[in-house]
Amino acid sequence: MYRHKGASNVHPYLLAAIIPQMSRRGKFITFEGLDGTGKSTQLRKLAAVLRAAGHKVVETREPGGTSTGERIRRVLLDSGTAGLSPLAEMALMFASRAQHIAEVIEPALEHGSIVLCDRFTDSTEAYQGSGRKLGTHAVLELHRVLCGDLQPDLTILLDSNPAMSVGRARRRNQRASRRGHRGHGDENRFEQETRAFFSRVRDGYLAIAKREHGRVAVVNASGTPDQTHRQIREVVSRKLKL
Repeated sequence: MYRHKGASNVHPYLLAAIIPQMSRRGKFITFEGLDGTGKSTQLRKLAAVLRAAGHKVVETREPGGTSTGERIRRVLLDSGTAGLSPLAEMALMFASRAQHIAEVIEPALEHGSIVLCDRFTDSTEAYQGSGRKLGTHAVLELHRVLCGDLQPDLTILLDSNPAMSVGRARRRNQRASRRGHRGHGDENRFEQETRAFFSRVRDGYLAIAKREHGRVAVVNASGTPDQTHRQIREVVSRKLKL
């Protein structure tokens, strides 16, 4: 009978039970799309369903997710941040992400949790690579060097008309700013960009989905939140068997 190296004194049936526990890693699911497509809402809905099914779930976001990342988020998203070059913007995104992976994402995956993240490197490729015209190569190379080339098990790309989704995001952020929602503040910097910018971002996302069709599932987000949620549940069940 085959025995695991170094485990000659362990009963084979006990060993068979131990090894899967040692090797079980969590799943990493990211939500992508333009602001206003409902990413945060859909992430929360999926988290509730997964928890009800008995899974351990960690909800997080980018930029942010750690105390360092949240400070970087305020710099990146505040409309008062002026003169930030596209390269500095991309560097700050990756600084937040590298800390996020080390402090939150990898430990949670190692402990077998399902990590649901609002944005990841696909956002940088779409917004900075396509929107700011910095190109795909620089983004993917930085991801390889700074993030260990960590890839999500599944990416849900919420797609809708840019004018509709960005308009919704602008109204949401303005309401939150007026009400002084804790942890929100002024996050209107990107929403001040032109329609051409957001068209490039959407095109960038769709190019990623075409290239990474095994990982990225495009979900039509133009319907009601419940309609979108049903699509997402079907995708998660089919692709990850959760």
